[in-house]
Amino acid sequence: MPAAMAQSYDELRDEADRLFAQGIEQLNSSQFREALRSWEQALAIYRLIGDRGNEGATLGNLGLAYDILGDYRQAISFHEQHLRIIREMRHRSAEGRVLGNLGLAYASLGDYRQAIAFHEQDLAIAREMRDRSSEGQALRHLGHVYYSLGDYRQATVFYEQSLVIAREMRDRRGEGTTLGSLGLAYYSLGNYQQAIAFHDQHLAITREIRDRRGEGIALGNLGITYGRLGDVRQSITFSEQHLAMARETGDRRGEGAALLNLGVAYLNLQQYDRALDFYSQALPIFSDLGSRAEEGTTLGNLGGLLNIQGQTELAITFLKASVDVRESIRGDIRGLDSALQQSFTDTIAADYRLLADLLLQQNRILEAQRVLDLLKVQELDDALRGVRSTSDTSGGVAFWQMETDLLALYNQVIADADELTQLQAADYDSLSPEQQQRLRDLRQRNADVQSRFTAFLDLPEVRQLLAKIRQETEGQNLAIETQHRALQNNLRALPQKTALLYPLILPDRLELVLVTADGPPLRYPIAVGGAELNRAIVAFGQALKDPRSDIQPLAQQLYGWLVAPLEDALAQAGIESLLYAPDGALRYVPLAALHDGDQYLAQRFSLSQITAVSLSNLNQVPDPDQRRLLAAACAECSFTVNVGDRAFAFEDLPYTETEVNALAEQIPNTRVLLNQGFSRAELENRLGSYSIFHLATHGAVVENDPRQSFVVLGSGEHITLEDIRRNWDLDNAELVVLSACETAVGSAELGSGVEILGLGYQIQEAGAMGVLASLWKVSDQGTQVLMGAFYDALGQGMTKAEALQAAQQALITGDFSAVGGARATGEFIEIATGQPLQVSDSGDSLAHPYFWAPFILIGNGL
Repeated sequence: MPAAMAQSYDELRDEADRLFAQGIEQLNSSQFREALRSWEQALAIYRLIGDRGNEGATLGNLGLAYDILGDYRQAISFHEQHLRIIREMRHRSAEGRVLGNLGLAYASLGDYRQAIAFHEQDLAIAREMRDRSSEGQALRHLGHVYYSLGDYRQATVFYEQSLVIAREMRDRRGEGTTLGSLGLAYYSLGNYQQAIAFHDQHLAITREIRDRRGEGIALGNLGITYGRLGDVRQSITFSEQHLAMARETGDRRGEGAALLNLGVAYLNLQQYDRALDFYSQALPIFSDLGSRAEEGTTLGNLGGLLNIQGQTELAITFLKASVDVRESIRGDIRGLDSALQQSFTDTIAADYRLLADLLLQQNRILEAQRVLDLLKVQELDDALRGVRSTSDTSGGVAFWQMETDLLALYNQVIADADELTQLQAADYDSLSPEQQQRLRDLRQRNADVQSRFTAFLDLPEVRQLLAKIRQETEGQNLAIETQHRALQNNLRALPQKTALLYPLILPDRLELVLVTADGPPLRYPIAVGGAELNRAIVAFGQALKDPRSDIQPLAQQLYGWLVAPLEDALAQAGIESLLYAPDGALRYVPLAALHDGDQYLAQRFSLSQITAVSLSNLNQVPDPDQRRLLAAACAECSFTVNVGDRAFAFEDLPYTETEVNALAEQIPNTRVLLNQGFSRAELENRLGSYSIFHLATHGAVVENDPRQSFVVLGSGEHITLEDIRRNWDLDNAELVVLSACETAVGSAELGSGVEILGLGYQIQEAGAMGVLASLWKVSDQGTQVLMGAFYDALGQGMTKAEALQAAQQALITGDFSAVGGARATGEFIEIATGQPLQVSDSGDSLAHPYFWAPFILIGNGL
C-alpha cells in the first residue's frame, strides 16, 4: 500500500474510532441523538475502509440507541445487520449479545414469543461460552418478558438469578436495573414495602453511577408503588420527576410511562379531567413507538375512566380499541407455553369483561356476545394452543363506522395539539406564512380549552357522532347482525324449538342473554355477585358428588338465578331444547340438575353445551342408517398415569365389560375392544370405520394444563386429548362418548372451566360432531344403566340430545318404558365412595342427579 494511502487509511480509522468513542460518552451522558449522529458518521467511515468488525459494533450501538429512543423497528434493522456480520466473523459471544438485543426490541413491540426465543438463544450461548456477565443479562431480559406476560413469580426467579451474577461480576448498572425489576415484580405480587426497598436500592445505584435515565425509571417505579399504598401526592411527585428526566434524556417510552402513571394518580384523586389529559398525552407516544402492551393498557384506562364519568358510548369505543390491540398481541403469542398464555389472559380479561358489561347495559347484546366469544376463544387458545378462530371471532372486535370515525377524530385532535405545541415553541418570525396561518387556525380551534380531551369532547362533530351512536346502536348489531341471523337460521332448522342461553358472570351481577329463532336477543341482569355465585357452584358441585345429599335447595337456588327469569320468554317461544354456552365457573354446572321446585330441568328440556367454536355444525344431521358403534372398555384398569409432577391413580372398572357387551347386544354390528385389546393401535386402525366411539374407561381433565387431559386405554397406554385433536381423523364420527372421565366440579377453588371448554373443542376439532362426557366420577353400574337407556333411545330415532334427556328421565322416574330398556341388575350399586347403595324396586335410588347429571353433551345434539 502506498504511504500516502496508508496514512489516509490511518487517519480515517482514527477519526472513526474517535467518533465511536464520542458516541459511547454521549450515550452514557444520555445524549442519545448526539450519539446517533456520531455513530452514523463512524459507520460510514468503517464501511469505506472495509473494517467489518467495527462496522458491526457500530451497527449494534445504533440499534441500542434507537431502542432507547423507542424506534424499535429501526433498532431491529440495525441489530439484524449486526448479527449477520457477527455470524460471518464467527464471534459466538457477541452473537449471543446481539440476539439478546433483538429480544429486547421485540419485547418492546409486544411480540413476546419472538422475544423469548431470542433471549433463550442468548442464554444458551452465554452458558456455552461461560460468559457470566452475558448470562446474567439474558436472565434479566427473560424476566422482563415473563413479567410482561403476567408470570410474576417466574420473573422473580429469573431476576434473582441475574442479581447474583451482577453482584458477582460487580456490575453496578446491571445490579441496579435488576433490583428495579425485582421491585416491579414484588409490586405486582402485592408486596409493596419490599418493592419500595428494591426501588430505593435501584435509585441509589443510578445516582452513584450518574445514570439519569435509570434514575428517572427508579423514581417512576417508586411513584406507582406509593400510589398503590394510597400516598397519591408522593406518587405524583416521583412521577413528575420521572417525566422531567425522561424528556431530558429523550426516553420516549419512559415519558409515556410517566404520563400514564400521572393519569392513574389523578384518577385516584378523582381529578378526572387531568387524568384524561395525561392518558391522552401518553397514548400517541405508545402508538408511535409500537408499544402495543402499553397502548392497550392506556386505551383500557381511558375507557374505564370515561365509564366512571358516565360517557358510556366513548368508554365502549376506547375499550373496543383496547381489546383490538390485545387481540393483536394474542395472535403473536400463540405457541408459547399454555401457562404463560393464561397469565397474559389474566392481565387483560378485566377490560374484555368491562366492555361486555357496558354493551349489555346498552342492550347491545350481540356485540357483548362477540366480545365474550373472543375471550372464550382466547381462553381455549391459551390452554390448548393453535385453536382456530371461527368466522365469528377471527375478525376480532367489531367497530361501528361511527366508532371508527370517533377514534380517527380523537387521534387528529391529539395530533393537532402536538403540532400547536411545537409551533408555539418556535420563534413566530421564523415560521413560514403557511405555518403562521396554521398556528392561528390551531389557536382558534383550541381557544379557551384547557386540556386535550376537553377539546375533543367539545367539538361539535364529536357530539354529533355520540348522539348518532346512542340513537343507532341500541339493540342493534353491525357485522354481528349477520352472525345473529345465521344463528337464528340454525335454530330454526333444528327439529325442536330451541333457544341459546348465554350467561356472563360479572363482579356485581349475573347477566343472562337468551337468543331464540325469532325476535331480538333478550337480556336479563340478575342481582347476584360473582363471589356468591361461585360459592353456590362449589356447594352444588360437592352435593352432586354425594348420592345421599339433599340436592334440591341448591338446585333450586341456581335455577332461580339461571332459568327462572327466562320462564315467560321460554314458554312464549314454546322452547323444548336449550343450548348452553356458559361462562367461567358456570361451566361446572350441569344445567340438567337444576330444579324448579317441581321437576328437574332434564325433565323439561333436552340440553347440550356448546362453545363459541361449535356453532358451525349446529344443525348438521347425521345419517342413522350409517351408524356403527365401536365400544371399548377398560375393565382391568388399575393403572397410574403421570402428568408432569402429578400422578393419577385409577382402579378397575369391572362393570364396563358388562356395559360394552350389553351395547353389542343392543346395537347390531358393534365392535368390542376389551382390556389389552383396547390399545392405541387397535383403536386408531378403526377410526374411519365407525360413527360412534364409546370409550368406557377412565379419563382425567387436567385443570392446569388442559392439553394434557387424557383417556386411559385397556393396554395401559394413555392418549391425550391434544393427541386426539392433532392425530385422529374423526370426520365420520357423529359422537365420542367418554363414560368415566371427571373434572374439578365441586372443588373448593373453582377455575375458569376452560378444561371443560377444551374437552369438547379438542375432540370436535378432530372431526367429531359431538362429545358425551361426565363431569365427575360415578359408579360404573349407574353408568351402565344410563348408557343402556341412552342407546335404546337413540335406536328409536331420537336425536342425541333427546336420547340423553330420555335416559335421564328414566333414571329420575324409574320408568324405562319410554326407552325400552331394563334398569340395573342386582340389588346394590357400588358408588364412587366405595359404599354400597341399595337399589329399591321403584328405582328411586337412581333418581339423584349423582347418577345421571354428570353426563353433558357438548356440540351437535342431533
